[in-house]
Amino acid sequence: MNVAVVMGGYSDESVISLRSGQLILNQIDNKKYTAYEVHILPEGWYCKIENLKYPINKADFTFDKDNLIIKFDVVINTVHGTPGEDGHLQAYWELLELPYTGCGYYQSSLTFNKRDTLSVLSKFNIPKAKSIYLTKGNEIEGEKIVNELGLPFFVKPNQSGSSLGVSRVNSLLDLPKALSFAFAEDNDILIESYLQGREISVGVIRYQGEIKVMGITEIISQNEFFDYEAKYLGKSEEITPADLAEEIKNRVEETAKKVYESLGMSGFSRTDFIIMDDIPYFIEINTNPGLSPQSIFPQQAAYLKMPMRDLLDNEIFLALKRKPIWRK
Repeated sequence: MNVAVVMGGYSDESVISLRSGQLILNQIDNKKYTAYEVHILPEGWYCKIENLKYPINKADFTFDKDNLIIKFDVVINTVHGTPGEDGHLQAYWELLELPYTGCGYYQSSLTFNKRDTLSVLSKFNIPKAKSIYLTKGNEIEGEKIVNELGLPFFVKPNQSGSSLGVSRVNSLLDLPKALSFAFAEDNDILIESYLQGREISVGVIRYQGEIKVMGITEIISQNEFFDYEAKYLGKSEEITPADLAEEIKNRVEETAKKVYESLGMSGFSRTDFIIMDDIPYFIEINTNPGLSPQSIFPQQAAYLKMPMRDLLDNEIFLALKRKPIWRK
């Protein structure tokens, strides 16, 4: 079976995606699959074999190697950010009737949009921070924001990952810089109230027909919050499993499962919460969580002694089983 391990992307998260892709290539069962390293980058789409680049034909997602057309049976998607985590590639593969891992194009598009995700989850009574949604060009009244959300508060791009463009605003003097930082990533932003509590990240998958919590990791950042430096440059302590009272642990697991199910998820996911007054407040869900050695999801799999090889087998099985949405 020919497997395309797709990595890269068009955002600043491409560096992390390339690391995630390498972990997949190292862990996949080479006795079952012939894995190909496929890069999707602004400069082009290609399959990399022994440092040679073979262009991908976008008409059918194949490539020509020595006058032999190589077709893929399934895609393992490890692209973080656009176009692999926002539904664009998933919709493209749907039209080609090419099976792919992870959630469908609609769920990818929905969950990449923070405002829309919060709107859907509000119907399921998932606790969350107070928020204000703004578009570039809107009038911004700092005092009004403070009156509604208090200080400090967070400014985030509406569609972005890896904490890119996120700032904590402790004073209105910090607001112009935070807005500029966020608007550099997206024309729409979310301003959220600060939740004082313990930050945790919960891996959730659909495994052998059931929604399963991989683990709960507590994040203790050396910075003001779990930003890009803390995530990828070692400026945080990540404790797996988190030391939680049994009642709170159960509440977190049930809430994480409810989020996963309410959003119609499939595939790997990682959901972030803040525990405040023993209640887990939803922050965001990642539908293509990082799989580099520094990432949380592989740490949780290792703690559970679940080999990544088995998890990939499960993902490929689910991908092959799923029919294109438009054929249903």
